[in-house]
Amino acid sequence: MTRKISMKEAVNEALDQEMQRDPTVVVMGEDIVGGTGSPGEDDAWGGVLGVTKGLYAKHGDRLMDTPLSESAYIGAAIGAATCGLRPVAELMFVDFMGVCLDEIFNQGAKFRYMFGGKVETPVVIRAMCGAGFRAAAQHSQMLTPVFTHIPGLKVVCPSNAYDTKGLLAQSIRDNDPVIFLEHKNLYAHESDVPEESYTIPFGEAAVLREGKSATVATYGQTVHRSVEAAETLAKDGVDVEVIDLRTLSPIDNDTVIESVEKTGRLVCVDEANPRCSIASDVSATVAQEAFGALKAPIQMVTAPHTPVPFSPALEDLYIPTADGIADAVRKTMAA
Repeated sequence: MTRKISMKEAVNEALDQEMQRDPTVVVMGEDIVGGTGSPGEDDAWGGVLGVTKGLYAKHGDRLMDTPLSESAYIGAAIGAATCGLRPVAELMFVDFMGVCLDEIFNQGAKFRYMFGGKVETPVVIRAMCGAGFRAAAQHSQMLTPVFTHIPGLKVVCPSNAYDTKGLLAQSIRDNDPVIFLEHKNLYAHESDVPEESYTIPFGEAAVLREGKSATVATYGQTVHRSVEAAETLAKDGVDVEVIDLRTLSPIDNDTVIESVEKTGRLVCVDEANPRCSIASDVSATVAQEAFGALKAPIQMVTAPHTPVPFSPALEDLYIPTADGIADAVRKTMAA
């Protein structure tokens, strides 16, 4: 049975169903229990935005509140993953990954390689990402490129509730470390989601809108802005194909290249800063693999190379907009 639920509810439901399915799945993080079981239970949040609310009542001590020490509990989760558990550790804000980056990129990401494939590290590190929430420079970054640069990590950034539930279930069942990034500005976004458990394979992009004029490749919050731009351009007779990458490592370059071979034009949209971004990576790959199919220079629409501003007016300008994406498509069409 399918019904509409929010992206936040999809995360909660995926965790609940995976914990029911597999007793080795445990969840840990700062304030994820948040007073449940105490006299203040009515105020229990389940994480900073209430994503894990209600899970402690169902699964008890398999949910663990941790000290305010990311290096400690992320390290504990990675260690537990090598010893038979499947931990899901909530990093709260992806901006805090600097505190525990050694545990992630120098330990967990390398265990399988260093031990000749004999060690598996089935850990999921969930974190909120992205701007637009008025959370300022230290809580609003889109740090997806940092993780995709690291061999041994799988990186996921869904744009809707359906993908969130299926990709999180897949992440928990995967035997390698997965960085699962949830755009905080999309938590309230609703879509049709089946009640039953399901998975979505990594490395398979979704073509959300078919077109012949130009290709737009993106992920996360900018998926919705790209679709909006495509709908605006359609009124002018410009038929845009919109691709949601969904997973960034592995990344589905084949779908993007196939689309560019049809349209001859590419616009890469990324909320991350422009240097060494997902947009620059996809652009370089298409230029290398499908240069002959291009009818015009590739366009990139990204955040500027600055920290995220706290001013609401400046933050709205910082994030790629539907109008900015439409202008980039028009530019490549004119060329």
